[in-house]
Amino acid sequence: MFGDLSGMMSKLKDAQKNIEETKARLNTVLIDGEAGNGLVKVTVTANRTVKNISIDASLTDNEEIEDYLVIALNKALDKANTVNEAELAAAAKDGMPNIPGMDMFK
Repeated sequence: MFGDLSGMMSKLKDAQKNIEETKARLNTVLIDGEAGNGLVKVTVTANRTVKNISIDASLTDNEEIEDYLVIALNKALDKANTVNEAELAAAAKDGMPNIPGMDMFK
C-alpha cells in the first residue's frame, strides 16, 4: 500500500534530524525590533529568545520605557515567528517522504 515502509521511516528520521538542526541554527539568527525612533531596541533569536535590550539614557519616564519596550519586543517577536515558521516548515518538507494524499506542507 505505501511501498517501501522502511525507506519512508528513514526519510521521517532524516526530516526529524533536519528539523532539530534547523532549530539549533535558528538560535544563532538574531532579529532586531525597535521603538521610539530607536530609543528602545531589542534583539531576539529566531527561536524567540530575548538576547539583548537597549534603552537610551535620555528616556526617564518608566511608563514611556515600558510602552516602547512592549512595542519593540512585539515587533522583534513577530519577525522571529515568521522566520521560525518558514524555516521549520521548509526543513520538515525537505525531509518528508512522498505519501500520496499527504500534502501537509504546501
